[in-house]
Amino acid sequence: MALLDSPFLLYSDGEGQIFEDTSLYTAGRAGWDAYPIPEEDWIELPEGGSLYELPGRRGIGIDVETGLMRLCEKGWAVAAFIPPAHTGLYVAAYETKEDAPLLPLFCYTAVGWQDGKHYVPAIRIEKDIRQDCEGYDQDIIDEGTEKLLETYKSNRLVQHLMENCCQTYTCPAARNFAMGRWECPIPISPACNANCIGCISFQPIEEEIVSNQERLSFRPTAAEVVEYTVPHLMTAPFPIVSFGQGCEGEPLLMWETIKEAIIEIRKHTDKGSININSNGSNPKAVAELAAVGLDSLRVSLNSAQESIYNAYYRPNNYKFADIKESLRVMSAAGKWTSINYFVFPGMTDSEAEYEALRQLIIDTDLKMIQWRNFNIDPDWYLGKIGVTEIGDIMGVKQMMELIQEEFPNLKFGYYNPPIERIKGDFTQNFAHH
Repeated sequence: MALLDSPFLLYSDGEGQIFEDTSLYTAGRAGWDAYPIPEEDWIELPEGGSLYELPGRRGIGIDVETGLMRLCEKGWAVAAFIPPAHTGLYVAAYETKEDAPLLPLFCYTAVGWQDGKHYVPAIRIEKDIRQDCEGYDQDIIDEGTEKLLETYKSNRLVQHLMENCCQTYTCPAARNFAMGRWECPIPISPACNANCIGCISFQPIEEEIVSNQERLSFRPTAAEVVEYTVPHLMTAPFPIVSFGQGCEGEPLLMWETIKEAIIEIRKHTDKGSININSNGSNPKAVAELAAVGLDSLRVSLNSAQESIYNAYYRPNNYKFADIKESLRVMSAAGKWTSINYFVFPGMTDSEAEYEALRQLIIDTDLKMIQWRNFNIDPDWYLGKIGVTEIGDIMGVKQMMELIQEEFPNLKFGYYNPPIERIKGDFTQNFAHH
């Protein structure tokens, strides 16, 4: 790679201003180590991306003259948040000082500066534009919010989705619901049967990390679910209704309510798709839901290796084998199965993880991988799960290529596909229509 084509390292002055250091090219991190980033991995920072300063951390770059790695002593390291539909290939490379604060639950992709533009090592994994920032119109969202709150005055779920999710946390799914399109969220469970170290909706008081949002505080009824989801399925373009959201616990703990809701929804309309985002902890419940009309199951995983999964999820009353069984049962029922796969460069693309993922795909007849960026402080995560040695890594992009080669029918993306895509032409770009 001609290093001349590599972007320069960025640093922050700690006052919110960011500068480039023209003596250093940007390096990337995978696992614990820093690497040069291949020239072909750089893309312009997509719209909706943003930059973070990483306090207490010095950026690691490649010296323009010597070609050797060294620290940038000028300020704090800088990372990029890359928007949905994109998967990062390298984490920002930095050295952490002893008193550095814990980073909040975002993704920290490497970023550099060249010719007046920011560049990140990433790929667009999904054509669907459903969460692209330029597609949101705040006026339409506000109007939709008011209308929904007016229409469903006594529906606690609609109130929660509009007042908390949409207007307070700008949740993309809740905003799409307010705009009357695509995937509509159904938070259903205040409780959870995992204790994920990076939970976005609930952190124990003693933990120094802060949740991104408040968790759902009540148990919705099937009637509350049916009331607003049926009209959405009947009127929205390419509609999906989705149990299991970031503002709740594990939806399968409420599977009886979900079952009742699905049966009732399908009495009113056969349109659209009913999805559940889950940890896959209860295969029997999944089988029951598939039987009454659940169309798709997405299971979240930080790893296809049991030991790494358990270290992060810390499951109660379920085992890794249950997850595989849930996916297998759903696939066997002729339904759509995907994993919400948290990509951590250096872990996800290790040889051991690649082998475990292959086995998971074979064992469950998996239909899709949603390659998601992992929102977590990298040092904290690796420390918490006790990983010190990573072994050989192949690069995230290379791993994607190998998986695609071996499983040509397996779909890659970032979102739950609508029924039109599941049943028909997966390559079509529905949200644009």
